[in-house]
Amino acid sequence: MQHVSNIRYVSFVQLFKKNADGVACIRQIIVNRSDVLIVGSGMGGLSAGALLAEKGLRVTVLEQNWQPGGCTSSYRRKGFVFEAGATTLVGLGDHMPLQHVLDKTGIELPVRRLSLPMQVHLADGATINRYENLNEWIAEAEKVFGAKGQRVFWKEAYKISQFVWKTSLKQTAFPPGKPGDLWYSLKNVSLDQIRNLPYAFISTEKLLEKHGLLDNEAFVAFVNEQLLITAQNHMSEVNALFGATALCYTNYPNYYLDGGLLNLVRPFVKYIEDRGGQVVLRESVNKIERNAEGYGLTCVKGQEYEAEYLISGIPINNTLEMMSEESKQHLQDKVMESEQLNSAFQLGIGFKPHKEFDTIHHQVHLDSPLVETGSASLFISLSHPQDDQRSDKPGMMVMSVSTHVSDPLNKMINSERTEKAVIDVLISKGFLRQEDIAYQHSSAPKSWAKWTGRKWGFVGGYPQYMSIKPWQMLDARLDKHKAYLVGDTVYPGQGIPGVTLSGIIAVEKMSWDWGL
Repeated sequence: MQHVSNIRYVSFVQLFKKNADGVACIRQIIVNRSDVLIVGSGMGGLSAGALLAEKGLRVTVLEQNWQPGGCTSSYRRKGFVFEAGATTLVGLGDHMPLQHVLDKTGIELPVRRLSLPMQVHLADGATINRYENLNEWIAEAEKVFGAKGQRVFWKEAYKISQFVWKTSLKQTAFPPGKPGDLWYSLKNVSLDQIRNLPYAFISTEKLLEKHGLLDNEAFVAFVNEQLLITAQNHMSEVNALFGATALCYTNYPNYYLDGGLLNLVRPFVKYIEDRGGQVVLRESVNKIERNAEGYGLTCVKGQEYEAEYLISGIPINNTLEMMSEESKQHLQDKVMESEQLNSAFQLGIGFKPHKEFDTIHHQVHLDSPLVETGSASLFISLSHPQDDQRSDKPGMMVMSVSTHVSDPLNKMINSERTEKAVIDVLISKGFLRQEDIAYQHSSAPKSWAKWTGRKWGFVGGYPQYMSIKPWQMLDARLDKHKAYLVGDTVYPGQGIPGVTLSGIIAVEKMSWDWGL
């Protein structure tokens, strides 16, 4: 899938260089010129790239890995197709970001809708079905956690989540980075937005307290572990706007793509290429410079690229390392360090199933912290039983098991010990039998850093913190000129819906700023 630039996009730059004998000679460097350069081919970058290609701009996407998609991708190993990171597909339907991009571009995805989005297996042995239908879900929650406070809590949480999604595509100037953004936001403000604003100032913990649920230990544990999947933090640090939306993501349509999430990425790549753009693989950027004509990128292999506009689809931590001191000075206080972030330990297993599973997504709460990681839950995603593209052998399935690793820079993980501990849990919970395992391999933070290129191997995006209000998060504008930022370190930035929305916001702000 790697492409060479069309010759009409290429210019030649002559530079003096001394040869082996010390004689000055002229060498030519090929400089690839396009309208927009995008660093990283995650869903934030590809969403922005597709929307800009739809506007008629020539887009070049540079990806350091051998496959596109970043944390939303798949790879083949030993006859099985494993997910590279994300395993859940949400964001389709009314008011949802991914649907907006599909409608705008005409990209089609052959998805399967899941009848049951998830099961959660609590530490006391109870299993709870996370039904999409709100009333069914409330009945299930009341059965498992007790009737006290459940109905009023979930009705309020769902109402907040509906507000967030309905507002997300209307308030694309948020967070404001220019006076014009503030004017746009005020011009589009509604009574509903004013009414829901207080939720940005209170934590999800306060929302539980409001409904008398803080003394319900099982429910508190449930909420905290569910929030880790989508908000990367516990309820005391996640504001109620984001927390309610994160908790209710199973109450919206959840989907599956046969063959893995690489098949979410490929149609976006094709769309960009069909409109004169290119997606270049194995091209790692190490320097970003602003020049008179826009931006110049220098890659590890020496290749150079130029464009009028730049979008960084990689984390702000990595992006700033490539920029000049002058360009990044105003962003230093926005950067989170390792102790604030999470990586993951992921175990991929190819196996023969010994039973039928009720759903493909499961969260397992542990009786005691997992060895090495200290985490309290596992998240399990299975290949769909009707998907025959994930294994070369009929009747086999693929399982992806992940758990959080906090402060990845300073945590050393013994992969062999952790693999054994995870498999012991899977066997004891009935997901697996030892004799049915055909292949297994694991990824710790260092592996994530190598695969994604992300600093310290942190994944899942910037966590929510109550000290950081929504309007204080990173703006899409990277350098106050023609460079922009997308991905899971900018607002709102968690999961496929969040990173897709970041791409939409960046394109909207580019369009306002420069009349695209």
